[in-house]
Amino acid sequence: MDDKGSVGKISVSSDSVSTLNSEDFVLVSRLGDETPSSTNNGSDDEKTGLKIVGNGSEQQLQRELEDVLMDPSVADTGLGPETGMEHLGDGDHGLPTTASPAPPGTDPLNTPPPKGEMVLPVQTAQESELNERSYRDESSSDGSPGTPIPDEDSVVFSQLTYLGCASVNAPRSEVEALRMMSILRGQCQLPLDVTLSVPGVSEGTVRLLDPHTSTEIANYPIYKILFCVRGHDGTPESDCFAFTESHYNAEIFRIHVFRCQIQEAVSRILYSFATAFRRSAKKAMLLSQQTAPLTPDSNLFTFTVCLEIKEDDGKGTFSAVAKDKDKQSFKLRAGMDKKIVIYVQQTSNKELAIERCFGLLLSPGKNVKNSDMHLLDLESMGKSSDGKSYIITGSWNPNTPQFQAVNEETPKDKFMYMTTAVDLVITEVEEPVRFLLETRVRVCAPNDRLFWPFSKRSYTETFYLKLRQMDRKERKSPASDTLYEVVSLESEMEREKRKTTASPGILPTGPGAMVPSPPEDDEEEDNDEPLLSGSGDVSKECAEKILETWGDLLSKWHLNLSVRPRQLPALVRSGVPEALRGEVWQLLAGCHNNDHQVEEYRTLITKESPQDSAITRDINRTFPAHDYFKDTGGDGQDSLYKICKAYSVYDEEIGYCQGQSFLAAVLLLHMPEEQAFSVLVKIMFDYGLRDLFKQNFEDLHCKFFQLERLMQEYIPDLYTHFLNVGLEAHMYASQWFLTLFTAKFPLYMVFHIIDLLLCEGISVIFNVALALLKTSKDDLIQTDFEGALKFFRVPVPKRYRSEENAKRLMELACSMKISQKKLKKFEKEYHTLREQQEQQEAPIERYERENRRLQEANMRLEQENDDLAHELVSSKIALRKDLDNAEEKADALNKELLMTKQKLVDSEDEKRRLEEESAQLKEMCRRELDKSESEIKKNGSIIGEYKQICSQLSERLEKQQTDTRGELEKIRSKVEGCEKCSGLFNKEGRVRAAVGSAPPGGPEETDEEKEGLKNQLREMELELAQTKLQLVEAECKIQDLEHHLGLALNEVQAAKKTWFNRTLSSIKTATGTQGKETT
Repeated sequence: MDDKGSVGKISVSSDSVSTLNSEDFVLVSRLGDETPSSTNNGSDDEKTGLKIVGNGSEQQLQRELEDVLMDPSVADTGLGPETGMEHLGDGDHGLPTTASPAPPGTDPLNTPPPKGEMVLPVQTAQESELNERSYRDESSSDGSPGTPIPDEDSVVFSQLTYLGCASVNAPRSEVEALRMMSILRGQCQLPLDVTLSVPGVSEGTVRLLDPHTSTEIANYPIYKILFCVRGHDGTPESDCFAFTESHYNAEIFRIHVFRCQIQEAVSRILYSFATAFRRSAKKAMLLSQQTAPLTPDSNLFTFTVCLEIKEDDGKGTFSAVAKDKDKQSFKLRAGMDKKIVIYVQQTSNKELAIERCFGLLLSPGKNVKNSDMHLLDLESMGKSSDGKSYIITGSWNPNTPQFQAVNEETPKDKFMYMTTAVDLVITEVEEPVRFLLETRVRVCAPNDRLFWPFSKRSYTETFYLKLRQMDRKERKSPASDTLYEVVSLESEMEREKRKTTASPGILPTGPGAMVPSPPEDDEEEDNDEPLLSGSGDVSKECAEKILETWGDLLSKWHLNLSVRPRQLPALVRSGVPEALRGEVWQLLAGCHNNDHQVEEYRTLITKESPQDSAITRDINRTFPAHDYFKDTGGDGQDSLYKICKAYSVYDEEIGYCQGQSFLAAVLLLHMPEEQAFSVLVKIMFDYGLRDLFKQNFEDLHCKFFQLERLMQEYIPDLYTHFLNVGLEAHMYASQWFLTLFTAKFPLYMVFHIIDLLLCEGISVIFNVALALLKTSKDDLIQTDFEGALKFFRVPVPKRYRSEENAKRLMELACSMKISQKKLKKFEKEYHTLREQQEQQEAPIERYERENRRLQEANMRLEQENDDLAHELVSSKIALRKDLDNAEEKADALNKELLMTKQKLVDSEDEKRRLEEESAQLKEMCRRELDKSESEIKKNGSIIGEYKQICSQLSERLEKQQTDTRGELEKIRSKVEGCEKCSGLFNKEGRVRAAVGSAPPGGPEETDEEKEGLKNQLREMELELAQTKLQLVEAECKIQDLEHHLGLALNEVQAAKKTWFNRTLSSIKTATGTQGKETT
């Protein structure tokens, strides 16, 4: 599953149901095989370990649950490593209810489905007892291996639909599980409404119950469940979940698929499976039987809750925002993404186990209602590295409408309130506990400069949680971990307010009175405890004019980074604004373009350092008074260790020396560790700090001589006093030069010294040292040898915790003019004295010392030679391997090139052949087209001739018909005019029958004439029929010709449009045939 995916979680409280993003848990194989191959058939031989995805620390959660994963009570069941489950759920959603199995009842298939609404059924103690008894009765009858333990507690989920089951080959494969889930969801035609009961311990049994009669349908022991998965968000299976179980002695694996009517409940169900897997019933029962010691304050638990706000600094990380020391308000920037970090630590009474956080809420204003609080997205939760506090981190997008009030700039000298709440689930407490923090905030412009944090400014509040121990009968489940119920929760502020309201005229007195501790600056200076390194607080507040001046200077400087602005030294002597120090220090050191050194640093931290033990030992002693470095194994110490280790590998001649860690810590407070390493390298090499560590600290002793000569010139009476008491410069000034005053002095003064050092060079140390000696002269003159050393160790650093004192000291240091010419003169004097001392020494001693030095140099050079020889051999071997690989690759490429050339030749031949074939096809199509056009013209002429003939025949027929009708009319008129003939014909023109005897000679003539007329009439009728037949034939021919003409036109049109397609088809056919022949 996607590590970054998160699912909304249902948080059930007494007054609301809220959606929240939560932690993601995954149980995976220690071998890292999330999807077993089909060859192992999903065997369960691998051991399981717990991995947290997306939020929290994997190592931390592994340590917390190590005793659960390796629980001997689970191994005692004889199940071996099969007792495992992979939980790929996201979050902690759902509707947990009390277990309610009931006696057998009616068939669940005959019952109507339940309504889709969110319900939280609650059972009485009597009902729970009856259900537990029914569980025991059922378990004794079937004797299954999943027999529930006595008083088994479980979580019941309703509104579920069982979609069916199927066999799987890889029971731990997420891909196969999701595939089967999709298949069963799509093919299910008769889903079954069920209620799912998930036990709270690993020895329990998962049960399917009828939702109406609570009859048990099926049960699956937890130890047989191997894998649990939910559908991906955005898919149809997002409301489904499934688990696989080993069936029939692990020879068959089946997957069971369910659908939730309430989608958010899916993750809560999977979380319950994880809880069942990791909790042992024996431990739960033992924990429930333990009772708290009955002391007078056994029911009062004290918690310290610390709030820290972080902002996006534009460099890919989040930095702690500043907190006004006087107004106690956080300074936020508008429009910047933020994170809320809550630290919860129990400070009194028996330790309570914080199980998880299910809500981090935020709201503008004070005394807000629960409905006005808005949930933040949780990023991580879990115990700190030292196990003392519980840390919750949530992301806050201020650009959302509900946070608009705390995303607008606050007027000057004004502030507003912001309320933060965290809801914690404590294992021993019945209901969630909410800690509410109300803080002041000021919102400034988003273009305010930000720096890498030197301190984690936070708001702390103390809470008093009063609990009442519950009797066994009052608990929802006798075997649960719940021991207490909340009586009251009160903050220190509320308690003080209540006391003041109750007795406004009486102040709290006596031994138990809460008296605020005085600020650090008011502590007495005459105690014997030295000031811890990293002490002091530095404010980011700065006058607007100063920031504007620095902003203009930086804008001009960025135009030409190779040349420093003229007004830069004057501004640096006044101190660089804290918010700009990270950027200015990098520019002063010349590290503005150091990408190559950043890459080199990332390589160096992966190498082993020969001085690793010394570095580890000094890390815990570096800035113990600073929040960023005080936690062992914290982020600060981890980054500091990596910088010191990288430099020890980078500078093999000097390596790591005591004192480097303090300077690296100062740099780390203002910039990322990559940039801090680059600036450290610049200070060591370009500013000459590493020269102090070379040649038995020869250059350092020269610096001591120069300091004493300057004292003799500027402070002669103090110089004389030190000579009298025998106090030499190396006895008190060693740390000043080697650590650049970073080891013992307050941070405000240290930062100002680094400003001057990067701007003017290492000679600034002389100015600060003389200023310190001059301001402390009166006190030092009155001390002896021991008193002077103690004075340098304790009172001097404490004196400059005050910013005013530190400012005056730095002003005095900057006003002292120490020329480089004078320092060069003193350096020559030192070397002259050293030469005289060497000449006065016995030759043997001098030669022995020189011999020892040469031997050391020789050993160092031999070691370097061995290292270089080893590196050379390794390089040659690596180059030989690379060369062999390159030659093999070249051979392969040559073969591939030859094959490609051959393919190219074949392709060109094929191209030429296809072009020739294409030309032939075009010519053939052209001929066919010409032939078709000639046939069309011929057919057109034939059709025209036929039409002409038909028209002529029609005209002739009409003319003959007209002539025939005219002749018939003439004959009829003649017959009617003849008396003899008129009697022979009736009105219709037919011949009448003979009435009497005809006159002699008359009938014969009449018959002949009649026969002639009849013959003529038949001929005319026959000619008429032939003419009609010819007309019909002509019309048929015309229709046939028109049909042929249409076909020809269509063929011509198709030939014009698709000849190219046919050409391509023929080409493809020919190519395919040739390919088959080749094969």
